[in-house]
Amino acid sequence: MAEDTPTRKLATIVALDVAGYSARTEADEARTTAEVAALRKVIEGIAAKHGGRVFNTAGDGFMLEFGSSLSAVEAAFELAETCEPKVRVGVHLGDVVVQSNGDLLGHGVNVAARLMAKSDPGSALVSATVRQTIRGPLAGRLQSRGLLKLDKMAETIEAFALASAALSPNATPSAPVRPSIAALRFANLGGDPEQQYFADGMVEDVLTGLSRIKGLSVIARNSSFALSNASVDVRKTAGELGARYVLEGSVRKSGDRVRVTAQLIEAESARSVWSARYDRKLDEIFALQDELAMSVVAAIEPNLRAAEIERVKRKRPDNLDAYDLLLRALPLIYPAMPDGAAQGIRLIEKAIAKEPDFAQAHAFAAWAHEIVFMRGGGRDDDRVAAIRHAQAALAHGRDDAISLALGGFVMGVVAHDRVAARQAFEAALELSPSCALAYMLGSVVYALGGDAARAIEWGEEAIRLSPRDPLIYSPLLSITFGHIVRGEDEAAFVAAQKTLHANPTWTTSHILMAATQGRLGDVKGAAASATRVLELQPDFTISGFCTAFGLPPSVATPLGEGLRRAGLHD
Repeated sequence: MAEDTPTRKLATIVALDVAGYSARTEADEARTTAEVAALRKVIEGIAAKHGGRVFNTAGDGFMLEFGSSLSAVEAAFELAETCEPKVRVGVHLGDVVVQSNGDLLGHGVNVAARLMAKSDPGSALVSATVRQTIRGPLAGRLQSRGLLKLDKMAETIEAFALASAALSPNATPSAPVRPSIAALRFANLGGDPEQQYFADGMVEDVLTGLSRIKGLSVIARNSSFALSNASVDVRKTAGELGARYVLEGSVRKSGDRVRVTAQLIEAESARSVWSARYDRKLDEIFALQDELAMSVVAAIEPNLRAAEIERVKRKRPDNLDAYDLLLRALPLIYPAMPDGAAQGIRLIEKAIAKEPDFAQAHAFAAWAHEIVFMRGGGRDDDRVAAIRHAQAALAHGRDDAISLALGGFVMGVVAHDRVAARQAFEAALELSPSCALAYMLGSVVYALGGDAARAIEWGEEAIRLSPRDPLIYSPLLSITFGHIVRGEDEAAFVAAQKTLHANPTWTTSHILMAATQGRLGDVKGAAASATRVLELQPDFTISGFCTAFGLPPSVATPLGEGLRRAGLHD
């Protein structure tokens, strides 16, 4: 291999520049040049003191490399607090390319520089990636500043500011603005060392899956495993790691079977948010490990969201950021009824005003407008707003499976652009293969498009991944439609009953009941369901429903036949 062939490595990068350099230079170029030359010696000295080096300079800009994130943050403290003239500092841990001359390039360097540009003079911003790798007193001085949109980059990242050095040296991390989770080492109840490898591998897979959930900070395995022991105090451990939630569990192997238990604990209250037990035959250990990890991740996501909603209800209404406002809107939107969705929209609009590029806020706004449009009068301004927010969700949420799933759903249902919808669902599942929401909403779009086989397949997969999800009525709807298209009326009726049970206040649940009862010849039951449809949606018509969803004849014809038999009109 040639000597000048660049290599890659992981490094913690500190980027800094002089605040107001251009104005200083314009006012007194000679003095400013001398100040920066003197500053370079100070920076080099602080870097060396903490085991780092300056690998690049350009004008007033300096790039430093450290092998330890802890050392990098310690240096960043000192640089931000002591340098004159004042400097701005950004710190990030990431992949870099090592040039033959010792210079470093790549994404890790770029993110550090973009964070620096967002920092205030005399202060520093640290990426969540760095925050996850350190603990102890220093971690207590890192306070979340929420998600930041980095200039000339598609991604947004959570940033942490360096708090005043006047804080107690024994301070513990402040409660994160966004949810954060640590996974402790699962207990090996069987004592077999090979079983511990299986358990650790499964936790690693779970952490990888959780890291794909946008807005969730995942504490690195090395940090959380270091604090794992049989008598761990969850609150203390969460405080040391800066985690809001802790995942713990156990593994026991017996013969050809393995039993895995897991529970998610809210650290502040020590309350169990979710728990489950998985009992499987040990045919193929790696396939089993993947299956269990995916199941745990899929189950955690909706339960964690529910816990976050409960948490934000305890906060003062005058102390809410964009994320909190979105959480308050979700319980209003989840039932999929227009009155609640309209209230949710007002909260989300405030969230977007605070954070215009907040992809999930746009995604849920799109869904809320879809609900109001489809079941609240069919006003064109709601249709336009739904599509506009869906497009914004897809544009800003290219790295967020939830935003892609909701944006794709609205594009398929409201804009009738099922190609764009399919691409969004595929992108969501590529990012997060355990994203039950993508399967749920994707099944609906396939069902409304007449793809009965895929509607049922995706609907069943969504239920398998998240059997207690508050949105379980969506895949049940898809399965109902799929059976209607296939002419499997008995199976369609059973699925419609489950849909109604999952969401009895949803107009569509009663529409499906009326259609399936009508097709089965249950005149009395169909009439009762039809009456309930009109109570919930007085302006309902069969043609209006089919047109709004853009139903093809393969769906509209059998559905319409059942609804007419129930007494509903075109």
